[in-house]
Amino acid sequence: MSFSIQPVQNAKDTLRFIKSQWNFYQNNPNWVPPLIMDRKKLLDTKNNPLYLHTNIKCFIAVDGGNIVGRIAAIYNGNHLKTHNDGVGFFGFFECIDNQELANALINTAKQWVKAKGCRALRGPVNPTLNDETGLLVDGFDSAPVMLMCYNPPYYEKLLINTGLEKVKDLYAYYINFDTYMTEKMIRVQAMIRERNGITIRKMNLKNKTQFLKDVEFLRDIYNQAWQPNWGFVRMTDAEFDYLANDLKQIANPNLILLAEVKGKPAGFVVALPNVNDALKHNTSGGLLTGVWHLLTKLKKTNWGRLPIMGVLPEFQKTGLDAVLYHDIGVEAKKLNIFHWEASWILEDNVMMNRAMTESMNGKRYKTYRLYEMGV
Repeated sequence: MSFSIQPVQNAKDTLRFIKSQWNFYQNNPNWVPPLIMDRKKLLDTKNNPLYLHTNIKCFIAVDGGNIVGRIAAIYNGNHLKTHNDGVGFFGFFECIDNQELANALINTAKQWVKAKGCRALRGPVNPTLNDETGLLVDGFDSAPVMLMCYNPPYYEKLLINTGLEKVKDLYAYYINFDTYMTEKMIRVQAMIRERNGITIRKMNLKNKTQFLKDVEFLRDIYNQAWQPNWGFVRMTDAEFDYLANDLKQIANPNLILLAEVKGKPAGFVVALPNVNDALKHNTSGGLLTGVWHLLTKLKKTNWGRLPIMGVLPEFQKTGLDAVLYHDIGVEAKKLNIFHWEASWILEDNVMMNRAMTESMNGKRYKTYRLYEMGV
């Protein structure tokens, strides 16, 4: 091959970087085209609050005028402050099946984070663990749910051959809300609810004042409940608000449940209808056509995603999670959304993996992998 790796320098280059993803999935029926506008927002270093503490540099690989690969190198200042591990990141990796090119892309990211003072390179993250994360290594036979990655199977070979090694697996579980709710579960959660004084309410998306209070409720519990998790970085207020305003556009308030124990904030669960069932028809990635597909097709989906549940440490052994699992299932069935992906869950999160299989009767059906190498 005769290729060159070029840095993204301006808005025009960024658009090329975004649109180049179509080059790698033209004949793949399971790939879901992203909304180009959403990708622009994600990479907007002027307005996305992530970039108040994070630097990103995107690169494209060009051969004969065609983009044959791309990668982003990421320096996450808040990750380094939190973990002090010298880790820089790579993400948005796409590549034709050519090892020489893959080596060059990873080396480009490696050298960039090394120049920033990092000692290791980890990824893929697009661009953080709070966004699309990991390389799909099994479960290629179905489309990804919203905010989850998809890639060709050969990417695993390319990355391993660059010298990257597995550092962590992330699991995705399939759950059928029509079958997991047994009589025992209904009986047990009722006892737990009464014994602990648990009350559940739905998030308010219509009243601005209450919405802001509910966002604060979610943010505070999320940052506390997830603190012990590997790789976790506390989201700033601005980042969380930025994300909440985006999700507000597609969220159903009946699927965002906030839990209190004797009047004290204790936990929450967020479920979202799978917008990918609509966006898979939006082959151009355009905004107007995307909105049209969302308006006409999203209400027909019977799939959703459980992206996050948080319970404060002091309530994690009270059974509050069982109450949340029960109530979210009740609400989902009202909407005729029976098929759910719960993702992602760290491979060594024993409590959550056990809950998925034992409490929710879930089946692990996809694995996403993070890799790392020294620089």
